Amino acid sequence: MHLFRLDASIRTTGSVSRALADTAEQAWLAAHPDATVTRRDIGLHPLPSDAWPALARRQFDPAAPESPAATALVQELGDELLGADAYVFAIPLYNWGVPAHVKSWFDLLGLHTGLRTGEESHIAGRPAVLAMSRGGGYGPGAPKEGWDHNSPYLKRILADVYGLDLHVAEAELTLADVNPAMAPLRGLAAESLRAGHEHAAAHGQRLAELIRA
Repeated sequence: MHLFRLDASIRTTGSVSRALADTAEQAWLAAHPDATVTRRDIGLHPLPSDAWPALARRQFDPAAPESPAATALVQELGDELLGADAYVFAIPLYNWGVPAHVKSWFDLLGLHTGLRTGEESHIAGRPAVLAMSRGGGYGPGAPKEGWDHNSPYLKRILADVYGLDLHVAEAELTLADVNPAMAPLRGLAAESLRAGHEHAAAHGQRLAELIRA
């Protein structure tokens, strides 16, 4: 059994996305205690920002300089996904959009020839947990409803492009405890966090059951 985990938070202490992913991973390991867990932490160790432009440029200009390091990185990133049976992706919302280092990861994966052939994904159907955190509130009726441009993108790529059997665990209003202006929302924040961990545990267990089956 092999689990791949991606972390994208720039924080360790206090990171809600990491905490939700921990809950999902622990549920997985409870069922598969001897499983292999491959970790990629692009929050603490971002991918080189020049790797994708260097490789993409050569698709249009064969005379452009080669980048062996970037080519090897693409192979490594794609092979991490191909080698796993299940996945946990822990990705927070930053500045209302996809974190730059997450977009770089997806862009490089798009250059891996073994992950997809045309419209066919070679990891389609494999189970995954997407653990997301949002500092504010973006649900129906919230002042910033519609400002979350991270969640739709992640679901589109992971579920629709790569065809993963995606299960979402999320928590929002995570800044309520540290932002005095959000103090009236702390009860809602606590409930959102509780539900997020509950879903993460259930989804982690579900991943384990699907792989065991």
